[in-house]
Amino acid sequence: MLGLKPIKMLPARERVAAALRKAIISRQITEGEVLTLENTAQELGVSITPVREAFQILERDGLIDLKQNKGATVLGINETTLREHFQIRAALESEACALCCRNHIDMSRIEQILTVSKEMIKKEDYENYSKLNQSLHMEIWTAAGNEKLKKMLSELWSGLSLGVKMTEAEYAKKSIKEHEDIIESMKKYDTMEAWRRMHQHIERSLEDVLSEF
Repeated sequence: MLGLKPIKMLPARERVAAALRKAIISRQITEGEVLTLENTAQELGVSITPVREAFQILERDGLIDLKQNKGATVLGINETTLREHFQIRAALESEACALCCRNHIDMSRIEQILTVSKEMIKKEDYENYSKLNQSLHMEIWTAAGNEKLKKMLSELWSGLSLGVKMTEAEYAKKSIKEHEDIIESMKKYDTMEAWRRMHQHIERSLEDVLSEF
């Protein structure tokens, strides 16, 4: 036995919100399309409750318009909406890194996820790499010790920000290198460097998403 702890995942409502947000951002779900609780739940393989909660999250984001008993209408997305979304994420995720450094957290759990992530890239298992990418970010939010911050970031999560001109392999290799740099700064408890590197990581994610527009 290796003594490893189970990898954490987002709660169902945030996973559903992330899947829908990613589909809206990539325009897989287009402006004006109507989403129903039942069809969305069936397609994502979940119950209706997390879909209803996810719709509420996305309405607060300004991505859908909820109509009583008529499902949700997709409002679409533009560059301003995207920039605002990633600016908030960059500010909050960078602060989570800074809090981890200030609190001198135990880095072993975060390093474990990074190690497994590298193994997934070697195996070219990009589906599991995507899940581990989420887990690594979530572990940082958790370690920061601020539940309000963690909840806000969970609701903002949108998954891998794959640009249209980039393959999964290219994205994963770029992402893992940035994760290594962030974690190296955190291991030194270098607050400003960890803050800066996470901020750059999220800013780069924004530019990848904008490459699709």
